[in-house]
Amino acid sequence: MPITETHEIHKRRFSRNLGVALCLVAFIAIIFGLTIAKIQQGYSMEAFDHQPRLSITPVEGEE
Repeated sequence: MPITETHEIHKRRFSRNLGVALCLVAFIAIIFGLTIAKIQQGYSMEAFDHQPRLSITPVEGEE
């Protein structure tokens, strides 16, 4: 026997769940946008990968 009448608590719970879902989607969109922005500027990024980086290695004889 299915419940055909929705109680008022179900409506409030749905609106809360919808609010949490929208916040989660907004957070994911922000993280995705920041990731894309960093990837597009990746040529100037240098990560810490335990390798000597020539761009920060001082040139000998230069002071």
